[in-house]
Amino acid sequence: MEGQLKLKQRLDWGDDILLLDVREPHEYQISNVGGHLIPLNELPRRVGELDASRETVVHCKLGGRSAKAVDFLRQAGFKSVHNLAGGSTAWSERIDPKVPKYRRAQTFRLGPGWA
Repeated sequence: MEGQLKLKQRLDWGDDILLLDVREPHEYQISNVGGHLIPLNELPRRVGELDASRETVVHCKLGGRSAKAVDFLRQAGFKSVHNLAGGSTAWSERIDPKVPKYRRAQTFRLGPGWA
């Protein structure tokens, strides 16, 4: 995959590409580019939800978790799976500035009594 712009073009053209988001649910709530959410730690038990014959682009916030997911999916028999380098942060910077960027501290949820 040649990056965010190429992916955006292909999605706009109607190409059948699964955009897989491997971030955590609270991150998905902050910033969502429209992918199917399966957090990285759930991927091994939920891989059966995915079609190995379908082209898949995996993303996270910056690209580290999605790279791990791509390695896992390739070992599981996925032939056409790509990492979206730069993740949702790069998508926000290059494609859609309305997609919020967030810092790591924003992803933590504090319990009662914490401000």
